[in-house]
This record gives sequence, C-alpha cells and structure tokens, in this order.
Amino acid sequence: MRQEIAPHADLLWEVQRRADQTPPRHNDWTTWLLLGGRGAGKTRAGAEWVNRLADESADYPPVRLALVAQSYGDAREVMIEGASGVRSIGHPSMRPSYEVSRRRLTWPSGAVGYCFSAEDPDGLRGYQFDAAWADEVCKWRYPEETWSNLQLALRLGARPRQMVTTTPRPMPLLRRIMEAETTAISRASSYDNRANLADAFFSEIASAYEGTRLGRQELLGEVIDDLEGALWTWKMIEAARISAAPELARIVVAIDPPAGAGPDADECGIIVAGKTMIAGTQTGFILADRSAAGLSPAQWGMRAATAYEDYQADAIVIETNQGGEMARHVLKSIDAALPVKSVFASRGKQARAEPVAALYEQGRVRHVGAFPTLEDQLTTYTGLATGRGSSPDRLDALVWALTELLLQKEPGQPGIRTFD
Repeated sequence: MRQEIAPHADLLWEVQRRADQTPPRHNDWTTWLLLGGRGAGKTRAGAEWVNRLADESADYPPVRLALVAQSYGDAREVMIEGASGVRSIGHPSMRPSYEVSRRRLTWPSGAVGYCFSAEDPDGLRGYQFDAAWADEVCKWRYPEETWSNLQLALRLGARPRQMVTTTPRPMPLLRRIMEAETTAISRASSYDNRANLADAFFSEIASAYEGTRLGRQELLGEVIDDLEGALWTWKMIEAARISAAPELARIVVAIDPPAGAGPDADECGIIVAGKTMIAGTQTGFILADRSAAGLSPAQWGMRAATAYEDYQADAIVIETNQGGEMARHVLKSIDAALPVKSVFASRGKQARAEPVAALYEQGRVRHVGAFPTLEDQLTTYTGLATGRGSSPDRLDALVWALTELLLQKEPGQPGIRTFD
C-alpha cells in the first residue's frame, strides 16, 4: 500500500501546475504534445507525468517507461538529475534510483524506466514499453529513425501513451505529430513561467528577441514557417537530410573565426564537410557542427584541430579577413603539420552564400543528421543585418566548406582568393 505523505507531493503539484502542464482531461489520446518556449516548464511537466505513471496508485500505472533525449548526457542531466528531473521532484521516498551503467531508473512502486539517445536510434530496438517521454524532439540528431523505433517499442498495456516536450521547429516529424488525430496539444510560452525564471532573463536576454521570428519560436513556442527572402527553406533542409554518409573522397574542416576572444567573443563557426560522387555528380555532406561561442584563439584552434583528427580530414580551411595570418598562426602553433588553407572574401556574405544555397536546390548537399542551430541560421538568413545574432558564423563556415569542396573557382576569377 502506498505510504501517505504530508503534505502530499502529488497534490501540491496538482495545485501548482498550469493548465498547459496538466494532462488532457479526455481519454482518447495517444500522444500529449507540449510545445513551449525556453524555460516554459516543459521538463517539469514531463517529469511529473512520468513519476505519476510510475506511482503504483496512479490510474494508468505502466511497468516500463522510456525516456528519450537528444543525447544520453541530456537524458541524465535534464530529464533525470536536472532541477526539474524525475529524481529532483516529489517526496524523496517516492523518487526513483538510477543505475548509471544500465541507464535504468527504478521507482519504489517497482516501475522501471530506461534512457535512450536520439544519437543512437537503434538503441531502442529490443525493448518494449507502456509509455514514453520524448524530450526536445526538434533537436534530435536522427528524428525520423528514433521516433519510428520508439513507436514500435510502445506495445505494452491497454493503452500505450507518450508525452513529447519540445521547443518547436518547422520539421516534418513535428507536423505529423501535430496533425495526428490521437495527439492532444498544449502550448506554453516562456512568459507563462515567469515567476520561476530570473528577471535578468527577460530584461537582458528575452527582450533582445521580442518581436522577432526567433523570439516567437524560442520564447512563445510557435511553429514558424519559412521566412520570405531567406536563401534556404526548411523544405530544402529536410530534403537534404540522411542518416549516414557514404565513403567520402575528401573531407575538410572550415572555420569562420571570431574577431574577438574570450567570454564575450562572437561564435566561432567550425563545420566539417565532405564530398563524393553520387550518380555522376559531386555531392557535399555536412558531417558535424563544432561551432562554439566565447572561445579564445587557442580554444577554437584546438577545437578545429580535434575535428580534423576525428574526421581524418584532408585540410582546414580558414577565413583570414578577421585577423589575417594570426588565424593561420593559431592553428600552426597547435600542430605545425596541419594542412591549413587560408581564404579571403572579396565579395559580400550574401554573394558568397547564394551559389551554395543553389547547391541545395540542385540536391547536391546532404545533412548527416540534424544540426538545429546551423539550420536555424540557414533558414533565417536573408542577407539583411538584423541586430543581435545577425552574423551567422556557422553559415559562413558552411559556405567556406562547400565552396572549397564543390565550387572551387578558377585562378583569376573574382570573389574568393585562396592561399595554400
């Protein structure tokens, strides 16, 4: 028999939760989709739902649960051990234990849960569950494969169910989930959870994005369609997506270095790309996005050198408009043997980006998995400065990589000068 707790943790949550954090009242749903902005309380709602299912006195008590995140690290740090994770809420006597080596949760009721990563879709094979919690689906590396394997594993109990918590992006999988007759949709914005967030988040961070498309997506949790005038569309991106690359003839690491250094420095774009011949046409493959902000030259140099080693690349291509030969020196100081190719842009950003966008339209570029931040930059770039975040450093690095691989200009042509 369940131990009585005073005050009752479940009852406290039922009083505190908002309508969007409350499971659908009707009983004819299979998927509960909670679309929300950053900090809207999605994780807390998901964790409370999972713990409620695991409670032996719940109306629908599954024995086996799946928790699926962007990565195994996210599963542990957000869904399990995070401030709003399943092991951080409710009365301590009702919280699950966690076996790290088996990625397994065990509740006092006897219910068990297993953690999975969208970077490893096949990890779901062989399991079966009564219910699942899928977090940040729109950031999954392999969304289609992971989702399909999860659906095939939901085959226990009288009514297998799943909860999806995510900040939206206009991707086909999310649209299919939203359009399904058995999906119940809740929506929440960052402002709905203002009482639990720092004032500085709204005064310094959120205010910079209010009224923008990115703000509508990341703060209000809206699904934003293609931006008029953008060089890339979501249809182009999704058409390019594949799960694995073939054997490649050449691989490069491209760098768009920041002008400054340290915690306040702009992002350093670092993209790994390769190429090979497909059906008689040279085709490019985006393999990794190693970009990061706030790095010193030594840090971004090491990050690029590590990517070079990880992918056994042929060369590092680096823009030298910012810092000139200093950028080459940074890389050579890490490893003098690194094959570094400097490129100098003599045309504007949009003029360089347009032929690369055309490659996507021609079906000559593939994305191996998903790269959410990079893809957001691609689909929102119109060539116009938009203030904060208007320098798309990941996009720039991608342009350099694909230009090197697929658009090498003949000597003497204007646009890009290269120095081996």
